[in-house]
Amino acid sequence: MANIKGRLDKIMPKIKEDKFIEGRGLGNEISFYVFDYEPEHELLIRDYISFILKEFSHEGSGRRIIEFDLYKLLIEIAKEKRVYDRIPQMEEKQGKEALFKAMANFAKPDIFLQKIKEKQGDHNVVFITGVGKVYPFVRSHNILNNLQEVLDKVPVIMFFPGKYDGLSLRLFDRFKDDNYYRAFRLVD
Repeated sequence: MANIKGRLDKIMPKIKEDKFIEGRGLGNEISFYVFDYEPEHELLIRDYISFILKEFSHEGSGRRIIEFDLYKLLIEIAKEKRVYDRIPQMEEKQGKEALFKAMANFAKPDIFLQKIKEKQGDHNVVFITGVGKVYPFVRSHNILNNLQEVLDKVPVIMFFPGKYDGLSLRLFDRFKDDNYYRAFRLVD
């Protein structure tokens, strides 16, 4: 537990750095970061994200952070597509396989990216959360791979319940979520 708290304590100083917001020192790479953590720390992470958002919410902080919880976006999209109310019946009548296909059909990365683009506004830091809550309908590497088209100048931090070694993502430290090597670990 001490290790996760020590790592969390490094997030705010990192966000406050000028080079974080300007994207300097990344070899012209996109400013995408992953904060990986043990899944059992999920509730601690959620609380800490709320704390960070509150700490930077004052005028003059220089950081306007917006959080995109992929699960909340999934629910919003399901409601817009008018399938949200039918999900329980679909699973009961047609089974989990049919539900998975239906969800995967409308939960495409480009729909999430459009939502993010619409809502980003003048925020200059983006948090992506809820990665574990939307698995397997939404895969984190698909979001990251396509997000650079929408947010190429804004630093993004994905809070990831699993392991990121700089080359690949392993959700819950169990499921390989394909290779992704463009993001940097936010803190070691």
